[in-house]
Amino acid sequence: MRIMYLKEKQRDYFGTALSMEELDPNPLRQFIKWYEVALETEPLEPNAVALATSNNQGEMKVRFVLIKAIDDKGFLFFTNYLSIKGKHLEENPKASFACYWPTLYRQICVSGICEKTSYELSLRYFRTRPFLSQIAAYTSPQSQPIPTDRTYMETLFDQNRTKYASLTVPMPDNWGGYRLIPEKIEFWQGRENRFHDRFLYSKEASGQWKIERLAP
Repeated sequence: MRIMYLKEKQRDYFGTALSMEELDPNPLRQFIKWYEVALETEPLEPNAVALATSNNQGEMKVRFVLIKAIDDKGFLFFTNYLSIKGKHLEENPKASFACYWPTLYRQICVSGICEKTSYELSLRYFRTRPFLSQIAAYTSPQSQPIPTDRTYMETLFDQNRTKYASLTVPMPDNWGGYRLIPEKIEFWQGRENRFHDRFLYSKEASGQWKIERLAP
């Protein structure tokens, strides 16, 4: 097969300048500053990130997940622990994610170590999910092979929706949260002529963050 160059909508990046002086010393607070702006400008799910994981054999997978919260330790997301990402993180807790906000010409890349959140925190979040989202989490054996006919899962979903119509949906034992504790966070601001502003936060042994400017 001969090489085929992909057609694209050529455009330049016209983001505002990003300087060392305006960065918060804490990258989690800097993330929140940028996120609050993206919340006003991005039309769809600014908390969507592409999460990369791998098992101990080096087999990798990337998928989009939603970051649901940030605390003073890191970024929280929730999933089925028996999913592919859950099995990967059981073998290799290192992970990374990237988010991109095209209206702002901004992206953030995060890498670190994932740990499970407490049962209490997972349950607290599970209870905030809409009823049918709770049913979906209770019903789905996420990432597992199932019959090709979609009616198989729809039948299970309807059965559980009826069963728990007036009951509390139990949080599955194999469902809960992860906290990605960052070791490195890069903030990328698109600029004209692909001459971007990039700053990397690196966690030092002392627990302090070192900030460096990176070449575009």
